[in-house]
Amino acid sequence: MFEKILIANRGEIALRVIRAAREMGIKSVAVHSTADSDAMHVRMADESVCIGPASSTASYLNKAAIISACEITGAQAVHPGYGFLSENAAFAQALEDHGITFIGPSAEHIRIMGDKITAKETAKELGIPVVPGSDGGVPDFDTARGVAEGIGYPVIIKATAGGGGRGMKVARNAEELEVAFRTARSEAKAAFGNDEVYIEKYLQKPRHIEIQVFGDGKGRAVHLGERDCSLQRRHQKVFEEAPGPAITPKMRSEIGKICAEAVAKINYIGAGTIEFLYEDGKFYFIEMNTRLQVEHPVTEAIFGVDLVREQIRVAAGLPMSFTQEDLEINGHAIEVRINAEKLPNFAPCPGKVRVFHAPGGLGVRMDSALYGGYSIPPYYDSLIGKLIVHGRDRPEALARLKRALGELIIDGIDTSVPLFHMLLAEPDIQNGDYNIHWLEKWLAAQFAE
Repeated sequence: MFEKILIANRGEIALRVIRAAREMGIKSVAVHSTADSDAMHVRMADESVCIGPASSTASYLNKAAIISACEITGAQAVHPGYGFLSENAAFAQALEDHGITFIGPSAEHIRIMGDKITAKETAKELGIPVVPGSDGGVPDFDTARGVAEGIGYPVIIKATAGGGGRGMKVARNAEELEVAFRTARSEAKAAFGNDEVYIEKYLQKPRHIEIQVFGDGKGRAVHLGERDCSLQRRHQKVFEEAPGPAITPKMRSEIGKICAEAVAKINYIGAGTIEFLYEDGKFYFIEMNTRLQVEHPVTEAIFGVDLVREQIRVAAGLPMSFTQEDLEINGHAIEVRINAEKLPNFAPCPGKVRVFHAPGGLGVRMDSALYGGYSIPPYYDSLIGKLIVHGRDRPEALARLKRALGELIIDGIDTSVPLFHMLLAEPDIQNGDYNIHWLEKWLAAQFAE
């Protein structure tokens, strides 16, 4: 087992890894920018190293500085958290080249799944159901028109190197296709330095369902059920739950088995999430995230496992501490993402937190790096906390979430907490009757001028 690991991240996920390491008797190293000198992860880690100025490019994305911090502190492994370098194949390879363990999948698997087209082709080969669409990138408009006519409108054009909704456009008919195609390519070039796009069938009212998988790198893998992440704004998740309200035990078993067998075939190591659009009883692969997800706590809650601990174990060469037969769902869990944002426009709202009080009680977990007097810097993502609740069933989890939101105090800045108070009053949310378009339509109606 490792004696010391470095966490190449910040905020609540850095604290999450530090806590798991401490329970395992492993020392932790926090890296930080100059803007994060007073951050909670810096205070809680056994050691800390400043790796650059406020800009994430010069600090949290600075591979050489992070590797140097490992060498200075003697850290034997790096946990990347999520975001930043967590899905950067070059970083994983660089660590390996320096004799440092990357707590995550191999550079090869990150590379394969990081390209949307290669990922889709790989998923097909592994027996995972995919959305009908182009075979690879679409080089020009004439080809795009042929593909769209072949699979039928509406279609969605996506950047092959994309994410976060950038380089993604919908064409509902032939007249819209040309503008959508050229706009998607232009956005992709600006955002990712790569204008290659592909085309898929656009599903009308799908849910976003993701399957949590975990492999030991030696041909053994399990699935830990699904999470429903359909409540999204601009392709960013805001509310996640497990198990999914629309998924039956039979569906879960079938798609979970397919996913677990797929990652076992390629000797995948660590945590991964296979994401699907789900409509009319069918699953359609969209991508695989080769890292820990923001919403991993809801899976931990219903299965009673520590996914970060398990990541560290298998990275150190130990076997998984559970089998598929050990994994039984217990109750229902919901997570809401608390952002430093001002409604109704969701404008980032950095600033000084005067008072912070986390909710408590049975079945309540608050993952946050906030504290009273902390100044949220303006340089990074606006996520400042995740409130996770667990109940015996979905109604109890919803009641517990309402109660916990009422106890949460974050004074001094605007947050997205009022959004969740409003959502919990909606019959569709209470009944679990929503899809990936529901939230944006609801927001447009709520805040229409």
